[in-house]
Amino acid sequence: EVLKGASFSADKGEVVAIIGPNGSGKTTLLMVAAALLEPERGIVLLEDRPLREQLPEARKRIGLVFQEPDDQLFNPTVYDEVAFALRQLLSSVEETDRKVKEAAEKFNIKSSLSKPPYKLSIGEKRMVTLASVLAYDPDVLLLDEPTANLSSKSIQEIEKIVLNARDADRAVVVASHDVEFVANVSDRVYVISDGSMLGGLSAKSVLSDESLLALADMNPPLVPQTLRLLGIKLDDNPLTINDLMRASSLATS
Repeated sequence: EVLKGASFSADKGEVVAIIGPNGSGKTTLLMVAAALLEPERGIVLLEDRPLREQLPEARKRIGLVFQEPDDQLFNPTVYDEVAFALRQLLSSVEETDRKVKEAAEKFNIKSSLSKPPYKLSIGEKRMVTLASVLAYDPDVLLLDEPTANLSSKSIQEIEKIVLNARDADRAVVVASHDVEFVANVSDRVYVISDGSMLGGLSAKSVLSDESLLALADMNPPLVPQTLRLLGIKLDDNPLTINDLMRASSLATS
């Protein structure tokens, strides 16, 4: 039994992060939320209605991006990969083609459309999986370890995609073990421990709580670690470099 009374919520226009050690059930929780796994007990609600009662129509409202791109990519070309879900949802070939090209432009994969996905780098594969999901405009975006094995530049691109999804009024749920990424994108954070969910509070509250982070087998972000080692205490409790810059400007104004 992996999940034991685990409960969480995510609203439109917010990024909710789920953190926890390897094997704690983060992936299982996302699979349940996406209706790919059926819990023995409990229920998943989409806008206060049981998700199971809304299937299969509700599948077009939920997008899940797997931790391993190779678990998700199966079409002969990148074009077919991005077009796959669109072909199930749209009756027009022209509209499908238009949306594929829009997604390719947005995710900077135009030059890869004719390539087989297995020939791409891990970062390129990640962009293809995101493009294939966001191309059909889901209301809920579920991301499993989206920054795993990526370069710093690719991580920055993922951060922009996540924040743009939030600004587009999507509910975004991110399962991650990357504390800096979580600090940069999340509004609220849950810790999954022993199958249950703790926290659900603001990112600053949870990512500054070393006892909660210890349950997730994570250290605080670099900024609060550095401030603590230097003996500096700031009222705004900054988590990121941007937070620190804002706090510093307020302190000097």
